[in-house]
Amino acid sequence: MSYQEAEHAKQGKARANYYQETLQESAEFRKTYKRRKGIVKAKEMPWEDSPQGTIKHVVNAKMNTRECALDLYQQLLPPGGCSGKHRHLAEEVFFVLEGKGYDLHWDVKFELDEKYNWSWESEPKRFEWEEGDFVYIPPYSAHQHFNADPDKPARFITATNRMVKEMGFDWMEQVEAVPGFKTKGGKNSAKKKSVRRK
Repeated sequence: MSYQEAEHAKQGKARANYYQETLQESAEFRKTYKRRKGIVKAKEMPWEDSPQGTIKHVVNAKMNTRECALDLYQQLLPPGGCSGKHRHLAEEVFFVLEGKGYDLHWDVKFELDEKYNWSWESEPKRFEWEEGDFVYIPPYSAHQHFNADPDKPARFITATNRMVKEMGFDWMEQVEAVPGFKTKGGKNSAKKKSVRRK
């Protein structure tokens, strides 16, 4: 029997006010957006000791700024140190402010049948960088940063696209925590649990 769309279309008693709510939310956003920060002073940017390492948030969704598309943070690598190892579906770029080092990138392989199938190269690619360089990291490539100077720190500004999360791809995984990272319970954490939201 063929599906009679016209007969089924009028079924159901559920009611909603989604469109009107969207109009109201948009109007409220325009009001509150004007009150958001257009300038963030350096002293207002919070530091965080994270599984990825020591970072200073420049722009973040939780900082109430007018920037709605990007997250930016400054990362500090101690002399001879490294970051954690993570991966996320948003592409990442960073600009080296100070120091020299290298990145290891594990490229992702993707297949789709009944579900997403992801795998990563067993051997990483190595990319050298120094002050003034720009580095691009493809979506979902596992990556880790290393400071090659045993005497001086390295610093860089990292940017990721926040909009990928809004499209339903808020997939971020901490493959390895930075050496010495301690959880809130005070335990060292060589590996963090994966975080994947579908």
